[in-house]
Amino acid sequence: MNSDSSPAFIDFEASSLDLIASYPIEVGVCMPDGSLHSWLIQPHVLWQDWSESAETIHGISRARLEQEGTQVSEVARALNRLLPEQIFCDAWTFDSFWLHRLFRAAGETPEFQLESVSMLLNPAQVRQWSGTRQQVIADLGLPVHRAANDALILHKTWERVICQGEAAVQ
Repeated sequence: MNSDSSPAFIDFEASSLDLIASYPIEVGVCMPDGSLHSWLIQPHVLWQDWSESAETIHGISRARLEQEGTQVSEVARALNRLLPEQIFCDAWTFDSFWLHRLFRAAGETPEFQLESVSMLLNPAQVRQWSGTRQQVIADLGLPVHRAANDALILHKTWERVICQGEAAVQ
């Protein structure tokens, strides 16, 4: 992928970090043009896991999800309509688990491939990523641990890391 075409990024917030019981509660997407989309996800009837400590981090209550969340099938169909063939995340193990839990509950199949952002980066860019991400967070001043904000942070971090690399080459 060349730097002319930005990738799309996705981020999930979840009920907990338990890779057996947790489920997605919010998904956010930053499209290549920088536009943001996000959905609070109404918990599926079989999704019972809840972590008070996770709620303290993302600030989304289960009651709010039940009242304001979008049904899993609607979220899955919206993602399939919206997303390009490939989308990137920064915590592949967790994000892929939550993506597949969402689509399984919806009875849908993702029409896109989820990959780690590290696949877009060379070793020098991987080393720059964390420090650049912290600077982007500071510059944007957005709350973290909300899915759309975190997807935007991925997009802006990618732009800076790629631009720094190109500046070093010139």
